[in-house]
Amino acid sequence: MRMRLKKNLEKRLEKCADITIVEPEKVKGVWKEFFKNENPIHLEIGCGKGSFAIGMAQRHPQINFVAMEKDRNIVITAMERTKQLGLTNILFICDNADFLEKFFEEDECSRLYLNFSDPLPKQGYRKRRLTHERYLKSYKRILKDSSEIHQKTDNKGLFEFSLDSFLTFGLKVKNVSLNLHESGFAENIVTEYEAKFSEMGMPIYRAEAVICK
Repeated sequence: MRMRLKKNLEKRLEKCADITIVEPEKVKGVWKEFFKNENPIHLEIGCGKGSFAIGMAQRHPQINFVAMEKDRNIVITAMERTKQLGLTNILFICDNADFLEKFFEEDECSRLYLNFSDPLPKQGYRKRRLTHERYLKSYKRILKDSSEIHQKTDNKGLFEFSLDSFLTFGLKVKNVSLNLHESGFAENIVTEYEAKFSEMGMPIYRAEAVICK
């Protein structure tokens, strides 16, 4: 069932235009000019309503966060919350991961987050999973050497696929957790999906993959 379009969506998006990147050619290689500093850039793909990106931005003001979400009807919540909080270290891209390299130069990002990506369980959809090799190639280009990809998911099948994909692609995998909420990991920021799944008693899987160039 599709989410009902939010009231006055276009007008609300216009009010958030100052924190929305729509022309990749204007930011590629010059993100520091938009953030007005040279702090490291951390990217989240599929930020949803923004609880993770906003929480991280609040916790780490010395980091610049770029939150990517293709569904404008969802991401408007994150944008409005960002403006309400007065955060200056988050910018948003309303697009999907297929176009990452239009927005970022080689070695321009320092970390990537994949939180509760669509598992796309059908066998024919493997190439559309965000941890498939074709996406890992883009991540490797835009991430600095020794940067990390941090993944969280409730889907065991996607997690196993991702670990295999990371290793096959030549990445180093570390800090693997089969039940994040019982692991004692102190830095965790709970997303809206994570809270929902956790309340249902479902384990949360987490891993880090290190880029090797």
